[in-house]
Amino acid sequence: MQSSLLQAARQVTKQNGRTVLSPFLGSMQTRCYATHDDVDLVVIGSGPGGYVGAIKASQLGMKTVCIEKNATLGGTCLNVGCIPSKALLNNSHYFHMAKGGDLDNRGIECGEVKLNLEKMMGEKSKAVGALTGGIKMLFKGNKVTHLEGHGKITGPNQVSVLGPNGEVTEVVNTKNIMIATGSEVTPFPGIDVDEETIVSSTGALSLKEVPKKMIVIGAGVIGVELGSVWSRLGSQVTAVEFMGHVGGMGIDMDMSKQFQRIMTKQGIKFKLNTKVTAAKKEGGKIIVSVESVKDGKVEDMEADVLLVCVGRRPYTQTLGLEELGIELDNRGRVPVNSRFQSVLPNVFAIGDCIAGPMLAHKAEDEGIIAAEGMMGGPVHID
Repeated sequence: MQSSLLQAARQVTKQNGRTVLSPFLGSMQTRCYATHDDVDLVVIGSGPGGYVGAIKASQLGMKTVCIEKNATLGGTCLNVGCIPSKALLNNSHYFHMAKGGDLDNRGIECGEVKLNLEKMMGEKSKAVGALTGGIKMLFKGNKVTHLEGHGKITGPNQVSVLGPNGEVTEVVNTKNIMIATGSEVTPFPGIDVDEETIVSSTGALSLKEVPKKMIVIGAGVIGVELGSVWSRLGSQVTAVEFMGHVGGMGIDMDMSKQFQRIMTKQGIKFKLNTKVTAAKKEGGKIIVSVESVKDGKVEDMEADVLLVCVGRRPYTQTLGLEELGIELDNRGRVPVNSRFQSVLPNVFAIGDCIAGPMLAHKAEDEGIIAAEGMMGGPVHID
């Protein structure tokens, strides 16, 4: 004990009458995070691409770590995307069939039909919880280490985990890195989303009451899907779309026409070839200014809730890529080769943050193939 105290005392020196720590003790004081060494792969993001890629890598014998910034695993898809939206889509369909008389016409008499929105939202949350918890168990069963925090690449073979205030909580030294950070909602210039009355797709999944009137900016797949949920539950929904068809870019035109026909029959109104120029809150309502692309006709529309659905963009801006020498393309995506390698051969990228459709099953396949490629396997995707 005495020798330990003497050794510690030697680390303290006097400079200009002040007591200071030696460089050794100084470094011990500032380094207050855990480190992980001898890791084969760090996956940043636990969405469909990230968690599937991490599990596959571990099954192939790689020591794998997955870093997720949110409290639950599963990414956008499981938490605020595909799963909760499909739960609401499915349950609102049942309500619509009962309320609209479709079940009665089929000989199923329900009596008075009432909506318990809180209970419906509870069922949605239950489905999300079951699936996100399932990923946690899959990680445990496949020996994937889960670290919570924001993953930032701080070196060609190093990823730091940042806490809520930006402080480094853990550092992982790794042979390979897989960027599977997905995408985020694209903001609309001049319109501030508060997720209460002006909402993105995230807020639209958790409204506390059915709005009397809802305006949807963007009649792509996300806008029409969520618009149809609230239309079925009793809201008067109007979708404003800059293009001349619904369903977004790349949709088959025959399918788009049929899609619009079905949604119109359900009660959704469409303003195509129309752009939104402004939106403001006024007297408890939201006033949306729109302009026709064809003739320039201007109109003000009123709504209780404004849903902004103008697309998604890659989540790649806060990962430390520029400092590493990885340049993004003009849409913020990571350029990769056929093996999903960036300009740094050991840094891979998959899913929404690279070129191609932003679809969960695409990310899953890419995660598996990228992991197999790291182990020297053949790389092929169609």
